[in-house]
Amino acid sequence: MAAACLLALALLSGCPGKSGRESEPFVAADITGAGYGRDFALVDHHGKKRTLADFKGKAVLLFFGYTHCPDVCLTTLSDLSMVKQRLGDDAARVQVLFVTLDPARDTPEKLAGFVTYFNKDFLALYGDEAAVAKTAGEFKVYYSKHESGSAAGYFLDHSAGVYGFDPQGRLRLFINYGSDLSAIVHDVKLLLGEKP
Repeated sequence: MAAACLLALALLSGCPGKSGRESEPFVAADITGAGYGRDFALVDHHGKKRTLADFKGKAVLLFFGYTHCPDVCLTTLSDLSMVKQRLGDDAARVQVLFVTLDPARDTPEKLAGFVTYFNKDFLALYGDEAAVAKTAGEFKVYYSKHESGSAAGYFLDHSAGVYGFDPQGRLRLFINYGSDLSAIVHDVKLLLGEKP
């Protein structure tokens, strides 16, 4: 009887489940199963129509902002560039997407120069006002215009945070603005299915 119990325990210990990386928690907010952020239909800065399905097989990090943003967008894209550097060879399996909230000023050319300054593989996405508003609504992103009172024109107040998708295209994470880079790298490795 004791031998049978030991054999059963040995077999169970080799089964996937609550042990190993599957049970390791994300550092960022785990929003697996959220009823929002399901997809988008926008155009990238090369002029190609894009949906989430185009990036299947890669972890996707999606961020909303605009090129005239004085701080948050610059910091976030810089952080995501450093995350990709820290991932080494796995960086090729991660796609960063920047969705503009300011299609009136953010032309494809301006977006291309903006995102590729941080990393040549980053993609910017845009659409008309209606498409941007629809996408922002789908991701529960808040944004509003206010005049700066200077030659800079208007600014946009907007939500700050990065949405993380696994390689199957499922929304899994919300990474708060200013999160520690090591924590983001840890979570991206979990999204890729690798033990950090």
